[in-house]
Amino acid sequence: MMQNTQNRLLRFLKEELLLPNDSIGLALRHVEQDPGPLPIVLWQYGLITLEQLNKIYDWLETS
Repeated sequence: MMQNTQNRLLRFLKEELLLPNDSIGLALRHVEQDPGPLPIVLWQYGLITLEQLNKIYDWLETS
């Protein structure tokens, strides 16, 4: 993911979905060890709901 897009995604996760920094940090550490889409990692670990996952992908499509 391009750095600018990732920064905007992280801001969206914090400001719009109100995800705690700890949750985001955990997912980012996992992505470093086993690359994959950050939104999917958040969902797989139960850090976001399916509804939130859909909101993220909707946001990614429009940004």
